[in-house]
Amino acid sequence: MSIKTVRYYESIGLLPEPRRTPAGHRVYSSEMVDRIGFIRRAQSSGLSLTEIGSVLEIKDAGGRSCEHTRALLEDHLAHLDAQMEELRVTRREVATLAERAAELDPSACTDPHRCQVLSSEPAR
Repeated sequence: MSIKTVRYYESIGLLPEPRRTPAGHRVYSSEMVDRIGFIRRAQSSGLSLTEIGSVLEIKDAGGRSCEHTRALLEDHLAHLDAQMEELRVTRREVATLAERAAELDPSACTDPHRCQVLSSEPAR
């Protein structure tokens, strides 16, 4: 992970300000390294940094975040299912256009303002 990313996490409150050496260098504890790993894993599951922050706030306050995290993940599953359905519909539409394109004679395309493949009716 880049230093820029770690500093960004600090700036938005996902990571506490680390302690510093007398020379001003940041010193990260093993707990901080674990927290960074948690943030990365949570991001890879589709959670936003804001959502991750909400989980961390609960944990930092000594609470249990399982129900909150479950609700966030269920929301993401529903969103993914909707996106997948939209992609299935789009794929069917593109497949239909590809079939149309394969059947059309390019020399029959005489309209200078539209493509016969993408029009609702092929140019004749």
